[in-house]
Amino acid sequence: MPEARPATDARNLLADLITAAKRTGADEADAVLVDAASLSYGCRLGVTEKLERAESTDLGLRVFVGRRQAIVSSTDRSPAMLKELVERAVAMAKAAPEDPYCGLADPAEIARAVPELDLADPAEPGPAALEERARATEDAARAVAGITNSEGAEAGWGKSQVTLVASNGFSGGYASTHHGVGVAVIAGSGTGMERDYDYSSAVYAADLEDAQVIGRRAGEQAVKRLNPSKPATAKMPVVMHPRVARSLVSHLAAALNGEAVARGTSFLKDSMGKRILPEGVFLVDDPLRRRGHASRPFDGEGLPAGRREMVADGVLAAWFLDLRSARQLGLKPSGQAARGVSSPPSPAASNLHLAPGKLGPRALMADIGDGLYVTELVGFGVNYVTGDYSRGATGFRIVKGELAGPVSEITIAGNLRDMFLALTLADDLEFRYASNAPTLRLDGLTVAGT
Repeated sequence: MPEARPATDARNLLADLITAAKRTGADEADAVLVDAASLSYGCRLGVTEKLERAESTDLGLRVFVGRRQAIVSSTDRSPAMLKELVERAVAMAKAAPEDPYCGLADPAEIARAVPELDLADPAEPGPAALEERARATEDAARAVAGITNSEGAEAGWGKSQVTLVASNGFSGGYASTHHGVGVAVIAGSGTGMERDYDYSSAVYAADLEDAQVIGRRAGEQAVKRLNPSKPATAKMPVVMHPRVARSLVSHLAAALNGEAVARGTSFLKDSMGKRILPEGVFLVDDPLRRRGHASRPFDGEGLPAGRREMVADGVLAAWFLDLRSARQLGLKPSGQAARGVSSPPSPAASNLHLAPGKLGPRALMADIGDGLYVTELVGFGVNYVTGDYSRGATGFRIVKGELAGPVSEITIAGNLRDMFLALTLADDLEFRYASNAPTLRLDGLTVAGT
């Protein structure tokens, strides 16, 4: 990582930048500094393919002149460059069009405390540790009978230190880390080859799944996909494995994005207070989960972060909001803004999940005479204006409540509004990603095959 910078040094640097911006003509300003480092190792068929390390320091300044704003960024922190950065930002803001909704938070709204969320693993792995992790994963996958080739395995680590300071009085920062390991392998030969993958990611290395478990699972999944068929085109129940079920959580979050709602480009824009999920279903955004993949102690505008039920008992209860979209919609900000160094804040989910149901996955499909169990989705065919949904899929047939032979090269289609209202959730929720869902069932989807 770039040479460790004391938190006070980073905050002082940004505070000086904001003072210079106001002296140059800005009415308000905020600035963000991101120090980051990453290390990754990759191998294929037991041979090292890459070992890469990256380090960066990125600084972003946003200034306001009245209701006009501009954003500039730089990786150069020399005094001459910072002076030029300030002058350029203020000049750009003066020339920008007015935006009645832009501006910093009121001082009464900003976060006054930064909760400790245990987001930074103090142990930094070296190349040897990552190599061992990746090799163990690929070796376990290749040891599965029927595996004939590998697309490779990779292990990685990253750390970032984020500092945000604003002229409204906010000043805060936090560090976070991530570890990951994954592998993709191929089973079969010739035109009968099939591929599958698996991976694990965590804030702390100690929370990663065992490398051999990940590899063996990837290999077994690939072998199970050999000799697939295509079902006849029909409407049938579709059950989604958790690793693909979570994509529906992301689609739902996109439809609840305050920017899209304010623009009128979300198919759920008129659904506040209405039922959009079945009774008893909850969609929860929790930025304060300890060691969470997307946890943050405050949002990208310096507002306090907190757990929110976006959908409560099936009823839409909240939008994802930043300050700008909240003002457009006449609502209070929700502390859900994300911020980069070169772009303005925008609404974004943190740790998002659908709360689990009461049935086990097997019980969820027990009454399905003919259906589909989806383990992978490909392509992106989602229209957030209309809710129309169509994606390529692979997986397994469900026959008389049991998994049968593999299927591939099929398409599943429906409308997200109808799909959300018809879903049934299993009880196997695990927090493996930033967005999570248990196994879920969707009745009445169109499955296009032969």
